Amino acid sequence: MNEPSSPPKLDDTAQSCYRARDMTASIQYIERTIAAYDDATEANQQTPGRVGNVVEITAEMADEVMITADVHGHRMNFNAIRTKAALAANPRRHLVLQEVCHGGPLSPSGNGCLSYTMLEDVARLKAEFPDRVHFILSNHELAELTDYPILKAKKMLNVMFRMGLQEMYGPAADKVREAYLPFLRSCPLAVRLVDVGVLVCHSLPERVDVGGFDTTIFDRALNAADLNNQGSVFALVWGRDYRAANARAFAEMVDARLLIHGHDPCPDGFKVPNEYQIILDCCGAKPHFLTLSTSEEITHAEAVERITPLR
Repeated sequence: MNEPSSPPKLDDTAQSCYRARDMTASIQYIERTIAAYDDATEANQQTPGRVGNVVEITAEMADEVMITADVHGHRMNFNAIRTKAALAANPRRHLVLQEVCHGGPLSPSGNGCLSYTMLEDVARLKAEFPDRVHFILSNHELAELTDYPILKAKKMLNVMFRMGLQEMYGPAADKVREAYLPFLRSCPLAVRLVDVGVLVCHSLPERVDVGGFDTTIFDRALNAADLNNQGSVFALVWGRDYRAANARAFAEMVDARLLIHGHDPCPDGFKVPNEYQIILDCCGAKPHFLTLSTSEEITHAEAVERITPLR
């Protein structure tokens, strides 16, 4: 995804927890951050409706699901998502989030990325609303989980993420990393709106219509081979084959009428590559989201009509 354009400055969340003396987080803040990741990991594992690596949401569980896409450290858009979702005031609403790592403001030195603070905020949100916030695994989070290098604009995004973490946490950076890796590993691969035939996942594999795909990753425990660059999870979150034939084949394999993704840059905030897919984008100047009923079946065209600007 494109990195959102933001000035190289410390965001409000990070600024509030730095100590002026050495610009590292306080012990209390470190402990709270680790606890938030631990709570969010447990919440991922215990989410009602979780079947294997998919969260299945029925009409009995919720009235509607607000679906968002890649944020990449864009603090204004992330805050707008939380405001629009208004989860405390809407107990029958669920929220799908994806891909917050890499992008956004830089650390005080200008060498690190502050998107790790947004990953922490996602964990806190999951811990606060454990049954209704669903952070699906995306390619940039998978890259952090597996140390898969991502180079953009001559910058190694993984290194910048780690440098920002180091500036914030100092000697405790490894402890914080040890807490967020299990959280990422516990994230679902997809969210299914069972009664309306919708599957939300970060992207879809390439050439499914030609070579098939191992859909057992949605049902079973994952292993290291699934996550590496030859594995099925990697193929799921990195693919960009948006041909109608490929989308149709994948939709049939996962028993879905409509596929909702992120992953692909959308200057207008969304794309409609074919009659099976909708691609959303929340990291640019025109972020969009989609709210779907859990009980009302709609056509692809009707879903497109419901795509809404975030701000």
